[in-house]
Amino acid sequence: MSGIVYIISAPSGSGKTTLSNELLRQVPDLEFSISYTTRKPRGQEKNGREYFFVSTQEFERMIEQNQFLEYACVFGDYYGTARRFLDDAKSKGKDLLLDIDVQGARQVKEKLPDAVSIFILPPSREVLEQRLRDRSAADRISDEVIDRRLQAAAKEIANYRKYDYILVNDRLEESQGQLRAIVLAERIHRSSSRSSTDLSIIRKAEDCRLHNQGPRAQQILASFGFSTVPSS
Repeated sequence: MSGIVYIISAPSGSGKTTLSNELLRQVPDLEFSISYTTRKPRGQEKNGREYFFVSTQEFERMIEQNQFLEYACVFGDYYGTARRFLDDAKSKGKDLLLDIDVQGARQVKEKLPDAVSIFILPPSREVLEQRLRDRSAADRISDEVIDRRLQAAAKEIANYRKYDYILVNDRLEESQGQLRAIVLAERIHRSSSRSSTDLSIIRKAEDCRLHNQGPRAQQILASFGFSTVPSS
């Protein structure tokens, strides 16, 4: 079964990039959609590897030509997923992995209801802040930017109920296994046969289902100062 679209969303600093890269290494027939953005490259980022870096004028031209599956403006910069990546993956009989924010995820789910959405969470606000500060020295991120990202993280996490799966990235190796299980389980669900190994994978993925991880996600959200999930 090919053509499954997997959406991964997460606050900055949650380990999404590390998990996605390992997933692509471990799972065959899965392609990554490189997003377009108008922001400037950071650190060692290269055009065509982390993002396609384009001007605002070029991005808006692509919007006018309906070239995006989804796009959003975040902190004054555009980010978007080109439709061509989905078409290319389908033509090659492969699945597609999207690394997009909650705005983009909502747009994709509206257009592709069968897309599989996965939200990666940090264990707590404290852990996320420490990760951001550990990274800030290399990327020269200011305290103001860190505070802004923590505020944005809280708003993003408040959308966790809109996702099919919740993955709390506490222990990296375990999280890698869970993410792999989710992707493989969705393939199994859409196939015609199952083995005993398949059932083990499905059980592991089911542990990450929203209804199983909702209480923990609520605890994490509470660490950001929310006593209940804010209304959208």
